[in-house]
Amino acid sequence: MDAPLRRLPAGRVVGQAALVAALLFSASETARAHEEYVVDEEREVAVAEFLRESLTDPLVVGPLLAGAFVVLAVVGVYLVVRPAQRDVAAFRAAMREYTAYVPWLLRISIGIPLIGAGFGGYLISPAFGIEARLLQVALGFLLLFGLVTRLVAVLTLAVYLVGLAIDSILLLQLEFVPGTLAIALLGGGRPSGDHVLQRIAGTPGTVYGRFDPIYDYAREFQTRIDPYRRFLPTIVRAGLGCTFVSLGLGQKLLRPGIALAVVDRYDLTAVVPAGPELWVLGAGLSEVGLGLALLFGFFTRASAATAIGVFTLTLFALPDDPVLAHVSLFGLASVLLITGSGPYAVDGWLGAYGTDKEADVSDADVPGAV
Repeated sequence: MDAPLRRLPAGRVVGQAALVAALLFSASETARAHEEYVVDEEREVAVAEFLRESLTDPLVVGPLLAGAFVVLAVVGVYLVVRPAQRDVAAFRAAMREYTAYVPWLLRISIGIPLIGAGFGGYLISPAFGIEARLLQVALGFLLLFGLVTRLVAVLTLAVYLVGLAIDSILLLQLEFVPGTLAIALLGGGRPSGDHVLQRIAGTPGTVYGRFDPIYDYAREFQTRIDPYRRFLPTIVRAGLGCTFVSLGLGQKLLRPGIALAVVDRYDLTAVVPAGPELWVLGAGLSEVGLGLALLFGFFTRASAATAIGVFTLTLFALPDDPVLAHVSLFGLASVLLITGSGPYAVDGWLGAYGTDKEADVSDADVPGAV
């Protein structure tokens, strides 16, 4: 390796154990940063040598194992004790009140980054310098207004896939896949131009209703696709989980040079007394762990809330990290806060196991619930 790995004094092991417990649980401030956006050059580090030296260093492995143990212990204690069940049930009931706004949230989450990319002179990701201003601005505004929403979502997905075929750097914005698929599944929702036009077209005696060519086809399509709407949370959490796993592996564990460059640029070892290897491995493993939790639907709302908190910290900790690159991540994580895990999730099994039925709270028990 061109740059030797620094080893930490033995006196810091205890402090590092506590630090990494927090890093693994909250995924660290830099865990969610897209390294390509904040550094121009990366350190020349061989992956195999980095992993071999780091994973044989007790001052790195020890805190990582301690942090993992703390996280597992917290999860285990929660599953056994099940504290604050009425609070959890009330929170879920409150979140269900926002279900009607999920399509709007999804449209904003994809539409705003598209408009920003169009005016910013890049294609979807700031790291992909191909201009498609008119196309992206048009798609973005159509999504924001909710006009021909499903078709626009499919076109946006096609643009992303074409860009991905040109350059794999668009994997940095992999969340566009579940985001556009979710929009195509749900449609424009309310408020949206589609909803307004459908209401006018469906009202007897309206002039517009006489000329609307797609109203009947749209209603038939909605009827056919409605049974699949319940899979929305599954699509979002699977896609978001894969995004985090991809970032953890591709931007940290399998490419430590660029992650080490981020640590050096922001002097993160001075912010928290941990070596650069521990920062990289802790952040990378945290991303992979959080991604797997989302992918399999394990503590989905808690994982989504953790991701949102870390996104927010990242924006303050790394001032060079472009905000627009994280808007879609914010949006998808927020959707999971509202919907929960959906079908085919570990949370479904955990909910059936040991649930305190007396702690369940109905919407009627929540002040202001509808």
